[in-house]
Amino acid sequence: MNFPMDEDEQADAFFEELLGAVDQQLESDSTPYVRKQYDRLTKAGLSDDEAREAIARCLAEETDRMYRSKKPFDEKAYRTSLEMINPGD
Repeated sequence: MNFPMDEDEQADAFFEELLGAVDQQLESDSTPYVRKQYDRLTKAGLSDDEAREAIARCLAEETDRMYRSKKPFDEKAYRTSLEMINPGD
């Protein structure tokens, strides 16, 4: 029997999807800026998982903004958000 997911389960599932998207972006030739920020974060001492999660949070914020405003994905805003990740936080 399948029960509907509660909000926490939905959030966890969405974040897992975002991590998958980050993994794809790390390998894609069309998003080299994601790899650049990943490399910066891991060189600064973040683990692979921590760096990927930080990037996924930026992607989540931009996805949420896109959904709420009903405007297209803003790649420039996403790039800026990635550049602002402080590995010491």
